[in-house]
Amino acid sequence: MIRFISTEETLALRSPVLREGLAPELCRFDGDDNENTFHLGYFKDDELICIGSFHKQGKEGYSGEGYQLRGMATREDYQGKGIGNQLLNFAIVYLRGRKVNYIWCNARINACRFYLGIGFEIISDEFEIVGVGPHREMYLMILNKLA
Repeated sequence: MIRFISTEETLALRSPVLREGLAPELCRFDGDDNENTFHLGYFKDDELICIGSFHKQGKEGYSGEGYQLRGMATREDYQGKGIGNQLLNFAIVYLRGRKVNYIWCNARINACRFYLGIGFEIISDEFEIVGVGPHREMYLMILNKLA
């Protein structure tokens, strides 16, 4: 089951999956609690196994309203089972209903194939996020601005 969750709920997966066990309170992102930010969680038997955070944030050079996907994480024992795909597709449908034009993200190199499979395209060269590793910017149009 996918549902909207709080920032605090995301920290349980951000820490072990994305930040190598860094203290949860240090795994917050700027903008996590902004009015237009939302967080999704995928639950199996009331256990949180996948998360994604969506921050209203345009991308320079792209027109329309955009959201940045941040902190997408699936518990290791559930990776590769389509759960992240379901969560992201839920977000795409939700954002399309809110007339949002696109989603973008800074994808870890090892996650690029996942995002490409959903329809994202790579829009940058590889770059390093200090303390996290190599990334590429990726973009997905979800609603044509003229629509």
